[in-house]
Amino acid sequence: MIKKLLPAPWLALALLIVWLLLQNSITMGLVVLGSILSLAIAWYTSRAREEEVHLHKPFRAIQYFFLLLVDIVVANFKIAGLIIGYKRRLSPALVEFPLELTGQVPITILAGTISLTPGTISSEISRDRKYLLIHALNVDDTDAMIHDIKHRYERRLKEIFGC
Repeated sequence: MIKKLLPAPWLALALLIVWLLLQNSITMGLVVLGSILSLAIAWYTSRAREEEVHLHKPFRAIQYFFLLLVDIVVANFKIAGLIIGYKRRLSPALVEFPLELTGQVPITILAGTISLTPGTISSEISRDRKYLLIHALNVDDTDAMIHDIKHRYERRLKEIFGC
C-alpha cells in the first residue's frame, strides 16, 4: 500500500531538497508546497521507472564518469580546432551504430554519452533497439568511429550493467 502511494521516496526527497535550494529560503508554506509537488512528481513518473537498474560494478561507473569528463574536454578542444583552424573541410556523417547493449537504461546512457561529447549527437534509436543513429560533425572513417565508441563506451557500459 505504501509502495503505491510513495513509489520513489528518495526521488521525492531529492526533488524537495532541490525545490528548497531553488527557493533560497525555507518557510512552512514552501516546505508543504514542495512536499506536495515532489510526491506528486514521484508518483506520476513511477510508470516510467518500471525497469529496475542494478549496477554490477559500481566502481566502474565512477571510472566511466571520469572517462566521460576527460573525453568531453578533449572533444571540445578538437571541435574548437576544427572550427577556428585553417582546415575548414568538415565531413559530417550519419552513422548507424550497431548496439550490443540491452536494456533501456544502458542504451539511454550510451546515447547521452554520445550526445554529451561535442561533435556527435545521437539522433534516433531503431524500433528493434539494434541500431543507434549518430550524427557526427567530422568523420574520416565510420568504421573507426564505431570501433572507438564500442571500445570506449559500450564495452564499459556492458561491464557496469552486466548486459
